[in-house]
Amino acid sequence: MTTALAGLPLDQVRTLLAVVDEGTFDAAATALHVTPSAVSQRVKALEKRTGRVLLTRTKPVRPTESGEVLVRLARQVARLERDATAELGLSGAGEPTRVSVAVNADSLATWFLGALTRVPPEAGLCFELRREDEGHTAALLREGAVMAAVTSSPDPVPGCSVRALGRMRYLPCASPGFAARHLDGPPAEVIARAPVVVFDRRDDFQDAFARRLGLPSASRARHHVPTSEGFVEAIAAGLGWGMVPEPQAAPLLAAGRLTDFAPSLATDITLHWQQWRLDSPALAALAEAVAETATATLRP
Repeated sequence: MTTALAGLPLDQVRTLLAVVDEGTFDAAATALHVTPSAVSQRVKALEKRTGRVLLTRTKPVRPTESGEVLVRLARQVARLERDATAELGLSGAGEPTRVSVAVNADSLATWFLGALTRVPPEAGLCFELRREDEGHTAALLREGAVMAAVTSSPDPVPGCSVRALGRMRYLPCASPGFAARHLDGPPAEVIARAPVVVFDRRDDFQDAFARRLGLPSASRARHHVPTSEGFVEAIAAGLGWGMVPEPQAAPLLAAGRLTDFAPSLATDITLHWQQWRLDSPALAALAEAVAETATATLRP
């Protein structure tokens, strides 16, 4: 590999990545087997070359918007180097290839793990999954923290390709007992005061449902349950109502543990696959497996 790319010395770019990954200049120096002074000088030289501040000197260190561009570049170069090493059969080619992916909790709980099992074993991939809301996974791509993401955004992150996967349907559900106690009446009236279950403080599904009914939000009596499986179980247990992914709701509806109290008001979220625009066998194998599984699982 060349020692510079587009006029940017790769040792400086890699040093920037090490600082971001390790969190401090001292830790980056240890990881790179150089002195903290050398790390600082490389980062300053890169900032001078680009004419931009690349890091916020906080603890841990964070990349600025310009820094994120170079962090993403560094990770992509590392990915291409590993692919080239494997194709050439050089030392280390037999080591597993790590692929980092951001995925939302509902996809992780319903269909995404099935996609990973479709990746051919001979690809030799190891997966590092980052759980994040589908509305925020693209941010991890933009920061260069992951190579690919399941996201609700159809707008590609710079340097990434995007393809639609399908629609995940969410049903307004409650336990039969809860529905009898709290949801007996017009939805716009009962939702305003019925206790609700939400995933976390970023979860807007239930409030969006309330807004469709003309309300400012769902009830402030709410339970926060930050796992997909726990969220559904809390609703089935009668703690409150919530928007449940159709694949998780179906068996509980059939068993009588859940009821869909507003069948005409289901919500569909279109999911997309975004990944680095690289000619990488590892990413290509994963993308194909994800697309096949999504086609078989999600609504078209």
